[in-house]
Amino acid sequence: MQQRVYAVASKDIVFESFDGEAVVLDLSNGKYFGFSDSGSRIWQALSSGVAAQALVGARAGAATIGLADLESFIARLLDFGLLAAAETPAQPLSGDLLAELAATREPLRVDVHDDLADLIIVDPIHEVEEPLGWPAVKQA
Repeated sequence: MQQRVYAVASKDIVFESFDGEAVVLDLSNGKYFGFSDSGSRIWQALSSGVAAQALVGARAGAATIGLADLESFIARLLDFGLLAAAETPAQPLSGDLLAELAATREPLRVDVHDDLADLIIVDPIHEVEEPLGWPAVKQA
């Protein structure tokens, strides 16, 4: 595996960590993504510019992160449009993140949810129509 560095794919991708669990939201389509605990740590590393190669062989709970599993996980993130290849220098993998990754219990996983997509993509500032109230969702 060559030294590949990734970055968040667009300004429409926002994320937050809640008690160590990453939640990623794509504002362009309203989908949000939940990660396993190890997936959250890998997302945190990749989105901050850590090279994928630096994660191969790292401990994730009782398992070691293998090349095939990591490549599959990254491919899903790329397919979802969450990450894009970057031309920036790789950032070092912090000892704290490495320790957090070692303390994880779940295998790499990302789940996509679109149950709130209609509400997320409504633009409450511009979708206002007096007789209908605020916000008004455009009918197809």
